[in-house]
This record gives sequence, C-alpha cells and structure tokens, in this order.
Amino acid sequence: MRGKTFLKVAGAAGALAGGYLFSIAPRQARRSEMAPFRETLIAHRGLFDNEGIPENSIAAFRRAVERGFGIELDIQMTTDDRLMVFHDASVERMCGVDRRLTRMTSDEARELRLGETDERIPFFEDVLATIGGRVPLIVEMKYEGRSIEATAKTVELLKGYEGPYVMESFDPRICAWLKANAPKIVRGQLASDFMRSGSRMAYPLRFLLSNLMLDFLSRPDFIAYDCRFADQPSFELCRRLFHPVCVAWTVKSEEELARAREVFDVVIFDSFDPAGE
Repeated sequence: MRGKTFLKVAGAAGALAGGYLFSIAPRQARRSEMAPFRETLIAHRGLFDNEGIPENSIAAFRRAVERGFGIELDIQMTTDDRLMVFHDASVERMCGVDRRLTRMTSDEARELRLGETDERIPFFEDVLATIGGRVPLIVEMKYEGRSIEATAKTVELLKGYEGPYVMESFDPRICAWLKANAPKIVRGQLASDFMRSGSRMAYPLRFLLSNLMLDFLSRPDFIAYDCRFADQPSFELCRRLFHPVCVAWTVKSEEELARAREVFDVVIFDSFDPAGE
C-alpha cells in the first residue's frame, strides 16, 4: 500500500511540475529577430527629461533617434479610433486634466499640452514617420479601453512600416490575440513580481502573472521583466531553463544598468543618460 501511495503522490507531483513548466514556457524560435534590440539600449518613452522634452513626445523620439537609441512607446486608442502614443490611463499627470485618453476624441486629446511644453500627444503614424525605421522599436499595447481593437489597428498600421519592431503587453489576452492573428510579429510578455510591487489586482491574478503562468496562452518570443525583481523564482527558472530573450524594464541608473546586463539581453532605460553609449 505504501508503495502504491508513493507512486500516486509522485505521479501527482510530476503532473503538477509538468503543468507548471508547460505554463511558463516561451517560444524560442525568434532569437535572431531580436538581434537589433540587443545591439543598443532602448529609451523608455523616448529620450525625455519631462522638462523641455516630455515623455512619449515627438521631441523625445527624435532625440532618441539622434542618439542612436532604440525606442519603447505606448499605444492607446481614442473614441474615434485614432491610435495615440501615451502611457497613463488618465492624462492628468502629463496634461493636468483628469480624464482617460480612451474616453476622449483625438481632437480633444490634441488640444492638450504635455507638461509645460508645446508638445502634444502624438498620433502613432506621426511617430512612425519620425522614427522612419532608423532604430529598433518596442510597441507596448496598453490594456485600457478597447485594447484588442487597438491592437488590431496597430498591427494594420505597422504592416507598412519598414524597420525592426516588436510588440508587447502586460495583458496576456493581447499577446494571445497576436499569436492567433499576427503570428509573424515578434511578441513579448511584460511582467513584474506583482506580489512585491504593491499591485492591487486580485491575489490569484497577481500570483499567475508574477510567475509567468499564463504564458501558455501566447507563447511569447521574449519576456520583459521588471529589473527590480530579477530574482523572482519563476522568471529565474524560465530564464535558465528555456533561455528566452529577456528584456529589462526599467533601468534608472548606471548601477542598475551594470546589474541588468548580467541577467538581461535587452535593456530599457530612463531617468539618466547612459555614459559612453
């Protein structure tokens, strides 16, 4: 009896371990397409200072291109189906108005100024024209509003873009949509240790997302993980066992940059000017 019990327990443990590894496994066939992103640092929301050059502005993107940095930016869609480049759900922090961008028309959004500058929230197509394929581009799809529709529209717009780009999101549903509908686009799963980061999302979701256990939905080509929590066990196991391309977000000092380069293949930075890069 003891032998049978042991076999049952061992079998159950093996099934659980196998299911866990299946859930966190990324796709591993697209490493070569990430090569341009490993060759430079990626400027988070452009190369901004939030004084004269605000984040996610044409000026910040132009400056990043001039310096040869790659660019990470954020996409949301207005009520009149225009893709605009902006990070927060509300425009209050950057524009002083407590409204959600996804509940505004593009005309309303364009009336606002970014910070104390003359820069406006840019249309995505104008940003693409500014970058012109000269540096690698990471496109983050935000999960506010009609996120799947925004993702579909972004994919259509990028079809005519010549230059290296990838897409990513915190929302596994967006990554799963990309897997099903745009499989040729390199896709990444954004994540953090939400158990330690102060997130207010429900505990089960925090646990699953922190441990990459929804990756089976999309089989991401790369993992973009919060560099503050590079020691998170599931991320560490995924990195060492499956060897995916790992992207660090967001490095904010030379010291963090040195540490991140020991773990990550690609580095997204802001808040400092990388010396000698």
